[in-house]
Amino acid sequence: MSDGNQLTGGDDTAQAVEAFSGVMEKIRSQVGQIVVGQDNVVEHLLITLLVGGHCLVTGMPGTAKTLLVKTLADALGLEYKRIQFTPDLMPGDITGTDIIEEDSLSGHRKWQFVPGPIFTNVLLADEINRTPPKTQAALLEAMQENAATVRGQRHAIQRPFFVLAT
Repeated sequence: MSDGNQLTGGDDTAQAVEAFSGVMEKIRSQVGQIVVGQDNVVEHLLITLLVGGHCLVTGMPGTAKTLLVKTLADALGLEYKRIQFTPDLMPGDITGTDIIEEDSLSGHRKWQFVPGPIFTNVLLADEINRTPPKTQAALLEAMQENAATVRGQRHAIQRPFFVLAT
């Protein structure tokens, strides 16, 4: 009879959980070598990433929030970008924009999408409260739908997509 605390699914499940636990510990250790004293925050960030969520990180200036996010992305082998949100930041500044390109051989012009910095795996949205509502809405759309809409065209964002806002 099971006591309710054991995993069901046999040895394969137990081995998978053990392997996963080892990987998580390795990531915690790698991040802990660079960012000291933030073990609880690292654990919560990893959990948020694993469940496909996003996170608001608060803290006093100089508490290694930016370093923590970059180090976490490096430890996971993920692409990292940072956006400094300012009052004059426009939605196109983060989502990207369409530009007109001319084909050098045919001379024909066509619209070409140039992706913005939200097209990454780990995005640090620094001082998100300072930016206009339309720019916040563009980021929120990307966070919710894993896509950005530019000129009526939907552009998918590669997974994993993890936003950490300060």
